[in-house]
Amino acid sequence: MPIGTAVRHLRKGDWQKAHAIVQEDESELGCWAHGIAHLLEGDLPNARYWYRRAHRAFPKDADTQSEIAALAGAVKAATH
Repeated sequence: MPIGTAVRHLRKGDWQKAHAIVQEDESELGCWAHGIAHLLEGDLPNARYWYRRAHRAFPKDADTQSEIAALAGAVKAATH
């Protein structure tokens, strides 16, 4: 599942590789991952846009590690 690969890249801090994957994924999980990629990049306006597309609240403290962990859990749940 490509979103799983994107999560692995996000965990490593490689937002560019994750972005290349998620920009092709219009699902809510893909949009959430896209938002996290922009958080890692430091592009907060773009991150907010993708969080809205994912129907997720934008994290007030922008804790990317917590967001990545939550996304990983959601991806795992979606695949089982």
